[in-house]
Amino acid sequence: MLFVKTKIFLIFTILIFSSSGAFAQSDDIPFLTVKTDDNHYDEGDTIVVSGQVETVIIDTPMILQIWSMGNMIDIAQFFPAQDGSYSHTIIAEKPLWKNEGEYVIRISYGTGNIAESSITFTPKQEYLETTDSFEVQIPNGGTFDLEYTINGGVVKDVILEPDNFTLLIQIESPDEGKISLKIPRSSLDAGKSDGQDEKFIVLIDNIQVPYEETETNSQLRFITINFEEGDSEIEIIGTFIVPEFGVITALILVSGIMIMIGFSKSKLSLNV
Repeated sequence: MLFVKTKIFLIFTILIFSSSGAFAQSDDIPFLTVKTDDNHYDEGDTIVVSGQVETVIIDTPMILQIWSMGNMIDIAQFFPAQDGSYSHTIIAEKPLWKNEGEYVIRISYGTGNIAESSITFTPKQEYLETTDSFEVQIPNGGTFDLEYTINGGVVKDVILEPDNFTLLIQIESPDEGKISLKIPRSSLDAGKSDGQDEKFIVLIDNIQVPYEETETNSQLRFITINFEEGDSEIEIIGTFIVPEFGVITALILVSGIMIMIGFSKSKLSLNV
């Protein structure tokens, strides 16, 4: 009889401790969780919101809210899977996503069950299309004007490299965009031996890229080059570049030669 009572007591004790352990484990697991696939997003990125609910409530949707600076900018509802998991995607784009800074992702399910997660967001900078010209220095004297139109970035510098027949354009490109250039044939050109036009070689950050030539005449070649966010150097390589001495230096040289010829003729006349 004593053995039976002892056995019952041990079983009862095990059940109590097992139950206590189960409740303790349940207390450690939140009823509702939420997370995102990243902590920071740029404009146009896709945000994946996911998580888990401990108990699925029949016919009860989950409510997703997004808050920025105290204002709710987006709301959606959906149902969790049978196992309590859920996932929902959002695209961070205007007009609602416009302020840089912290955004709060809030999920609610049932009565009083709320979970939150925060992210940071950066909108794209607005770069208007710019049409301008850049005064390019010719080594050893002179300049020429390079007309251009650019969107998605800004032109920082233009350098003429006579040794390799290259026009180097340095840009700042916080966004993808394109640049159109009116290249004077007298400054840079590409031609074949038969006098026909040859295609330029165009490199962006040392990688060859295609370009579009939309206008050609006897004075200039009009080309358009697409670039990506973060690109910094565009090289346009031809087969002819402005004479090394430049216009001004060439004129001075010609004038000097003419004076020397005149002086020589005068001296020769005197000797005769």
